[in-house]
This record gives sequence, C-alpha cells and structure tokens, in this order.
Amino acid sequence: MESAKKIQPRPALAWHNGQREKLAKMPAPIRLKDLIRNIRSVRTAADERSVVQKEMAMIRNMFRDEDATYRCRNVAKVLYIHMLGYPAHFGQLECLKLIASPRYTDKRIGYLGAMLLLDERHDVHLLITNSMKNDMGHNTQYIAGLSLSCLGSICSPEMSRDLAGEVEKMLKISNTYLKKKAALCATRIIRKVPELLEMFIPAVRSLLNDKNHGVQLTAVVLVTEMCTKSPDTLIHFRKFVPNLVRILKNLIMSGYSPEHDVSGVSDPFLQVKIVKLLRILGSGDADCSESMNDILAQVATNTETSKNVGNAILYETVLTIMDIKSESGLRVLAVNILGRFLLNTDKNIRYVALNTLLKTVRADSNAVQRHRSTIVDCLKDPDISIQRRAVELCFALINPSNVRTMVKELIFYLDKCDPDFKSYVSSNILQACEKFAPNKRWHIDTMMRVLTAAGNLVPDESVSMLIQMVSESSSLHPYIVQQLYKALKEDTSQQPLAQVAAWCIGEFGDMLVSGIVDEEEPIQVSEGDVLNLLESLMMATTSSQITKEYTIHAIMKLSARFTGSQEKIKLAIMPYTQSLDMELQQRSVEFQALLRDHENMRSGLLEKMPPIEKKVDDLDIPRNNGELLDDDDIPHKGEQINLQQQESNGLLDLIGGDTGTTPSIPNMGLQQPNQEQSTGGGGAILDLLSDLDFSAPSNPVPAMQPQAAPAMNLLDGLNALQPTAIPAAQPGIPDLMGGSLINNIGGTSIPALPPITALEKDGLKIEFHFERDSAPSNVDLQMRASNSTGAPLENFLFEAAVPKAIQLKLLTPSGNMVPPNNSGLLTQVMKVSNPQGLPLKMRYRLSYSAGGAPVNDVGVISNFPANLFSSLGNF
Repeated sequence: MESAKKIQPRPALAWHNGQREKLAKMPAPIRLKDLIRNIRSVRTAADERSVVQKEMAMIRNMFRDEDATYRCRNVAKVLYIHMLGYPAHFGQLECLKLIASPRYTDKRIGYLGAMLLLDERHDVHLLITNSMKNDMGHNTQYIAGLSLSCLGSICSPEMSRDLAGEVEKMLKISNTYLKKKAALCATRIIRKVPELLEMFIPAVRSLLNDKNHGVQLTAVVLVTEMCTKSPDTLIHFRKFVPNLVRILKNLIMSGYSPEHDVSGVSDPFLQVKIVKLLRILGSGDADCSESMNDILAQVATNTETSKNVGNAILYETVLTIMDIKSESGLRVLAVNILGRFLLNTDKNIRYVALNTLLKTVRADSNAVQRHRSTIVDCLKDPDISIQRRAVELCFALINPSNVRTMVKELIFYLDKCDPDFKSYVSSNILQACEKFAPNKRWHIDTMMRVLTAAGNLVPDESVSMLIQMVSESSSLHPYIVQQLYKALKEDTSQQPLAQVAAWCIGEFGDMLVSGIVDEEEPIQVSEGDVLNLLESLMMATTSSQITKEYTIHAIMKLSARFTGSQEKIKLAIMPYTQSLDMELQQRSVEFQALLRDHENMRSGLLEKMPPIEKKVDDLDIPRNNGELLDDDDIPHKGEQINLQQQESNGLLDLIGGDTGTTPSIPNMGLQQPNQEQSTGGGGAILDLLSDLDFSAPSNPVPAMQPQAAPAMNLLDGLNALQPTAIPAAQPGIPDLMGGSLINNIGGTSIPALPPITALEKDGLKIEFHFERDSAPSNVDLQMRASNSTGAPLENFLFEAAVPKAIQLKLLTPSGNMVPPNNSGLLTQVMKVSNPQGLPLKMRYRLSYSAGGAPVNDVGVISNFPANLFSSLGNF
C-alpha cells in the first residue's frame, strides 16, 4: 500500500517546476532587430510610445520571473530603448547579473549596459567592483579589455582607490591591447584621485618606448594629464623631451605605413598629442624650448596642408610655438601658417586662424601686421562669426602708422554690417580714433562719418565725446559747423548727428552764415535758412526729446549770434511754451522771458562756451591705483581701509627701511589742518563738504543792502550756463575757504616749479610736473612718460608708495602704452597731501612690455624740489 502511494514533490521544487511551465507557455521575446523594425515603422510619436511601453512591460515581466535564457536579449533591447530617451533604470541590476556570468557574450552586453545606465552618482555601480577586479585577471584579453573599458567610463573615487593597483599591474604586462586600455584607465583614475598619480610614474618610460602607436598615444595622454595635475611632475617629465622629439621625428620621416596613414599623414593623432605635450613641457623653460625648436620647424614646413589632418597638426604646432620660448623666426613662421589658414576655403579653419591670431597679436604684432590685407578681406565673409572675429582682430592691429587705412576699412564695414553689431563697431572705432588720431581734423571727420554710418546705434557717450572734441578745436570751428550743417540738411533722422549739429550751429552759427572757411569752398547760407532747418528738426516726428532740447537751446543761442532774426526766433520758441514735456516747456518759458525782459543780460548769458576740458577722472569715485572699486569695497565714512592690502602686500616693501615708517598706499582723503591725522594708509572717504568752515568769521561781514529783484525772474538758474565775473574784492571781506580774496586774487603769485626727470633708462623717460593746490599742503604731480625707442612700450604700469605721514592718490593713467619715437606721452596725475610739510620721497615700481619681453624696475625718487610744500606766505 505504501509503495503505491504517489510521492508528493517538495515545495521549492514545485515552485521551480511551475515557473518552467509558465515560461514555457510564454512566447519567446522578439529579437532586437525586430523591435527596431517595429519602432521605425510607426507613423506618430504616440504609436512609438505604445510599442515601447508594451515591449518594456513584457521585459519587466521576464526580469521579474528571473528568466536567464533571454536576459541578454532583453538587456540589449532595454539599452536601445534607453538610447531613444525612455527611462530604463530598471535594467541596472540585470546588467550586473550579466557581468557576473561566465559567458563572454553576456559580459559584453552587461558591461555595455553598465557604461550606459550607471555612473558614479549611482551607488549600484560599486556592486560590480569585485567582478571587474576578477575580470581584469582573466586569461581572455577581450574579457579583461571589457573590464578596463567599463572602468574608464564609470570610474568613481571609491572605485579608483580599489582598482588602482590592478591597473598599475596591467601597465607592465606585454599585451599591448590591454596596456593601452590600462593607460587610459590610469588617466581617468588620476582625474578622480590626483594623489594616486605617483604610483603610475615608473611605468611611463616603458610605455613611451613601446613600438605600438596605440600604447604611445595613451602614454602621451597619461603624461599630459599628470603634468597638468602636478607642477612637480611637470618638472620631472621635462627630461623626457628628447624622447618625445625622437618619436615625433620618426613619425615625420617614416615612409608610408598603411596601418597608421591618414590622408597621406603618418598617425596625425599621435603627432597632435605629442606636440600638445611639448607645449606643456616647454612653457616657461628655455632649455626645453631650445631642444624642441628644430623639430617644430620641421613639422611646420613638412606637413601637408591640403588635407584637414595636416591642418590640425599645423594648428597645434602654431599654438606650441607661440606658447614656448621659441625663436623669433619660428614665431614668424607660425604666424605665416595662420595667414595661409585665412586663405583656406573651409570656414572653420578661417575662424580658428582668426581666433589664434587674436591671441598672438599681443606677442608679435609686427608679424601679424603682414597679413593685414587678408584679415581685412575677412570682413567681407558672409559668415557672421568670421566677420566678428575679423573685426576684433582689426581693432587689435590698429596703430599710429595704419590708423587711417584701418579705420577707413572699418567704416566701410560699418555701412553694411548687421544692425546688432553696429554699436560695437562704432564704439571701438571711436576709441581707436581717440587713441591714434593723427590730427584733430581727421579725428573729427571720422567721428562725424561714424555718426552718419551708425545712425542711432552709436553709443550714448559719442555725442558728448564729439562735442568736447569740437569745442577744443577752435581753428576748425568754421569747417566743422559747415560740414555738420550739410549733413543735417541731408538727413535729420540720425539723432546723435542731429544733436551734435544742433549744438555746433548754436555755438558757431555766425561762422556758418559769414562763410569764412579756409579748408574748402564755403556755402552760401542765410540766417533764415539756418533757423528753418532747426525748426524742421524740432517738428520732425523722428526727433527724440533730447534732440529737441538740444535744438531749442541752439535756437536761443542764435539770438545772440544773428542780428536780424530776433522776431523769427521768438516765433520759433513760442509754440513750445505750452509743450507737454515739462523740460521743454520750462526752457521755452525762460527763453521767452529772457528775450522779452532781459535784453541787457542776454548777450552775456548766451555767449560762446569756453573749451570743454576732457574729463580725466571722477574724484568722487573711490579707486584702487586707478581701478574702480566694487560696491562692497567702498569704505563708508569714518572707516579706514588699506586698499592695496586687499589685493597683495606688494607695495608694503617699496619704502623699505629708508624712512622707518609704514608706507601710505595711494588713496588720499583731504583733511583739515586741525583734524586728527589718519593712521590708515588710505584714510576714510570724507564728506565732500568737510573741508569747508561754516563757523562765523571773527570779523563780521557787513550786511549787504537788499536790492529790488525784478518780478517774475525765471532765469536764476541760468547763471550756471556761463561763469560770471568775480566782483572786485573789498579789503575786509574774508574768503570762505580761508584767507582774503585780496591775497588769492590780487596778491603775489605763486612761482611755478620746474619739472624734474625721475627716470631715464633704455629709451624710457619719466618726468614729473607740479601744480599747487589752493592749500599749501596739497600738490598735484603729473607723471609724463615718453619713449625714444622704435617700438611701443605696452602694458605700462606705474605704481608708487610714500611714507605714512604723506598721503598719495593715483588717478587713472591716460592709457597703457607709451608710443615710440617720442610721438606721444602717457600721463598720470597723482594727488599728494603733506600736512606736515615733510620732504617728499617716493618709491616706485614700474612694469611694461618692450618687444614682447617683460621689463620690471624698482627704485627711489628723491630729487623733488625742497620748496614743494612750502606755505604761501614764504613767497
């Protein structure tokens, strides 16, 4: 009976049997190529999502049921779905299972999935560390290669520390297939954990000496990464420069090799990497640079330029030549290569050449100047990015000798360039004219041409800049006003030009009507013609509010210039007394009152303005040796701040032990004699009114007799338009600033101080000119630097420090280049306050670049005049 009983299976075995039956009933999953065909055959995105979701649901079910038969196929489909952009994170653990499989086909898909689905942000990647370690020691090189490839893709700091030893061992094996993969893994490990760098250094020499190009290439990449991470390693690898030069020479001189030939060039990838490494090793080292000059010249002359691979090698060679301490002839060769690039039909190569020349022009401007015509031709390129790079390079090439030609070409470009770019081009043309203009007339003609070409897109400051230029060019006033009148008559829609023209016509309208022009044939213009033009400008719909304000002021000014048009001027102003614009209405009402009730004042109020002085610096803005401070760095009242110590202590040792005092860093706040002397080098920024004494004078001022003011005097504020004459001072009236007006105006004049020569060395001459302030303790020093050599001195920087008891403030210099051949000056104003009258002694630090070579100098200036800070009473 018992033997006849049916044996019941165990529960676990029953479950597995059930799973087999269930899987046996499920259809086999479709192959990857069938899935790709199904997805490509759909017509809409919704249909694609439907196919993908259906397939992913089936794959999940099979993963859940632990189907090992089709796991590899399903993971491959998951990876394809992931490449389409759908979430596929549920396949990560299945990839780990495939990696643990002993079969190569499973490992291949598993490692590929790990590289696509995992990275160091997922903790799951740490679970495969042990499998990767085991696979690195596998007898099959392809399985070990899969492990190294995966490590190079998803390596994290933790994984780097665990597997660095295994990678270091594989660098020493003889299998080149694995050595080059191990070298790339070492590169990734160094990026993640730089402190592991030293363990890979001993294996580098054997890698570089390997005959396999793949191993050499990965070794060069590894050395490059080491040199960028550690300066000490960079010094160590400089002794490998001869080896690298030998490898590069063999590549150039070797014959045709089908295995490494790319478009007739032997292994261009290895050449580019070696040249880049030579640039890193030779930068800042004269010996290394000398040893690689010859091979770089060979690469530059022997490389084929008809193919893109040759251009890539030449571009890297040019960068290396310009970065190391190469010979001047080699630099010229590099610039000539870039010049040939500009003639290439490939736009990318032309763009790269322009970009590189822009970086090179500061190092060797003369070599780049030889290709000026080619660079200018790039302004006509239809590609906007090439145009913009060419414009930037053109501005960098402008100097006093070519300013006329270059500005002419840039103005031609300004006429046809994109409107969005006109503002940039016009602004830089104006700056170039300001810096290199050969004469006033050319400067003004060019500025007017720019205003005409750029129209309303010129920067706002161009109007005030041109007005300032016109005001100080007294001999050109007739010519300028005639040119602006003709330009305004042709086109009133250009607002900046209209504003400048209105100002000039208001100031010099009498010269326009008189027809006295020496430079060209005068035009016949009547007073009525001028007023009609200004009235049409006022009524033009294109005129902005600012233009109308300029114009109504010009019409009012002409009332003092024109003798027979008073009624016409009154009628022109009358409609605007009811203007909706408050500023225009107020000015019109004031001008009407001036014309009607104050005839005796009108000529004085409306006379020509004196020349406008160029604004060098704004003394109310805190500066640090000429540089604007950020808002957070501006000290508040009562605070003491040492501006130079915020950046470095470089000037603290300029005074040294000569005076026994701490130097005063250049930043001066003016103080009253009875104020406590500031202990900080810079001092606080004082209230603008703190120097004025508003206390009652010891001798009371006689009360002034009240005068009857005329009714409805609307012109009280107009006195600011013209400086009024100073009335004759009475003997008993004290000056609010201290002292008597008699002493300041009619007394003995202060004798002028002769300039001194502070430095004369290597063609550079620095002089100091002096100008006394009203206070005897304050003196303005103007440093004037001239250059008698044939080359400009660029990046010129003058720094100074004085003892603590003296305060010094350096204003912004006029530029950063001293022109050659004594053709111009670089100036810088220094404000000195010396309340104690101590002898002035100044330490200076000077730096500039002459012919591309940096020059630095430190010294002491002690030959200042002894009576520099003498009181006024001594004279």
